[in-house]
Amino acid sequence: MKKESIGIVETKYFNIEGDLKLESGKTLSDVTIAYETYGKLNKEKNNAILVCHALSGDAHAAGWHEGDKKPGWWEIIIGPGKALDSEKYFIISSNVLGGCSGSTGPSSINPSTGETYNLNFPVITIKDMVKAQKKLVENFNIAQLLSVVGGSMGGMQVLQWIVSYPEMVKKAIPIATTAHSSPQQIAFNEVGRQAIITDPNWNDGDYYDKENNPRNGLALARMIAHITYLSDESMYEKFGRDLKDKKEVSYDFSMDFQVESYLHYQGDAFVKRFDANSYLYITKAIDYFDLSSNGSLIEGLKNIKSKVHVISVDSDWLYPSDQSRDILMALNANNIDVIYSELKSTYGHDAFLLEEGQLNYITNNFMTNILAEDLMDNNVSTIKKDAQLEDVANLMMSEHVTHIPVVTDDNKLIGIVTAWDLSKSIAINCSSLNQIMTKNVITCKSDEAIESIARKMKESDISCLPVVNDNSILEGIITTDQISHLLSD
Repeated sequence: MKKESIGIVETKYFNIEGDLKLESGKTLSDVTIAYETYGKLNKEKNNAILVCHALSGDAHAAGWHEGDKKPGWWEIIIGPGKALDSEKYFIISSNVLGGCSGSTGPSSINPSTGETYNLNFPVITIKDMVKAQKKLVENFNIAQLLSVVGGSMGGMQVLQWIVSYPEMVKKAIPIATTAHSSPQQIAFNEVGRQAIITDPNWNDGDYYDKENNPRNGLALARMIAHITYLSDESMYEKFGRDLKDKKEVSYDFSMDFQVESYLHYQGDAFVKRFDANSYLYITKAIDYFDLSSNGSLIEGLKNIKSKVHVISVDSDWLYPSDQSRDILMALNANNIDVIYSELKSTYGHDAFLLEEGQLNYITNNFMTNILAEDLMDNNVSTIKKDAQLEDVANLMMSEHVTHIPVVTDDNKLIGIVTAWDLSKSIAINCSSLNQIMTKNVITCKSDEAIESIARKMKESDISCLPVVNDNSILEGIITTDQISHLLSD
């Protein structure tokens, strides 16, 4: 497949009619949401995908703005031939409520005073952000989104979407995220906020018309946060203990190591594009995020109707894989159609922005709904029910298989025998295939989705599924080995 850039794009602005009532009970009026779209909405309006950004992101997810030196923040998976294919889908990306890149936030003008909101901007939540996004989506007359996708805080928005509006999302892909902020995550956010608040130029949030702003505090907040986006291994790979522009340590408090210089660079770059007050409001929204109900995540996720693909990163210690697996377990407990993948990466939390190959592969497979017929082995080794156990054993050894379907002369499936069954026959001194084979075989159809097959295998604790037609005629076989790379690579 060709993998190209969307090309030149521009940010647009949507004004929400009427007041937006917030979770706190307060309201906002004259709310503007900055957004970009990629691709075309089809006539049925059923090809729309909403992309949700992380803490420091914006509406510019893909393509290029005129004069920019780099493309949008998720260029790796959005565009022609990529997982979020702009030639197939209509992709919407918006800046969150409370942001500073075109959407209404603390730096916006308060219509009731004619001055910037500053700290008069009401505290917002992830739920409020999603509510504003819903208004944007409805503006396109879209009744149901094909998918909502996002990583980190974007993943929180994905989960909030399928909880708040379960009928509006067919497929959800929360990546490197959590269903509720942990004490450690809240602690890191609070340290970042204190870095801003204790900056003398913060001036209780009133600095927009001042000569100085809390640049140092915001840079320090970014430096702290950026450490959590990396992994120890990635920092060793990138910097090690290498010195910065010197041959030996200075024995003073100047910058000795390359990693120090890197963090200062990240902080300095961040203050050129982000607002300190927005940082306070958005991190607070992340802290408040909790989809549990009465202390139960299972209860909180019980009404979800979307198909969900939970993706984590094995080296992510900000939102570790355990938290993604908690989401998986809660969804499974509610019998929700869910699968789980773990990106293998040394990049840490930032892997969802960097692992182009894995992310495209996993996301594309979920979006395109791979079927059994796409992966099943048509050349199936079979055996008849009157076969000797020795024949079964020899066939397994010669074909290097652990499951053999038992069929009639016209290839109708009547059972299956496994390597475990052969071991059992020795233990019970049995010589008849009929005594050990499984007769009530769990099967699937050729047009059944891989997600459903994986779920069926997991629920029944089996690693092989015969593929049959409506008359139980064997058409192929599919194993966990054939689909595991779709679920965990």
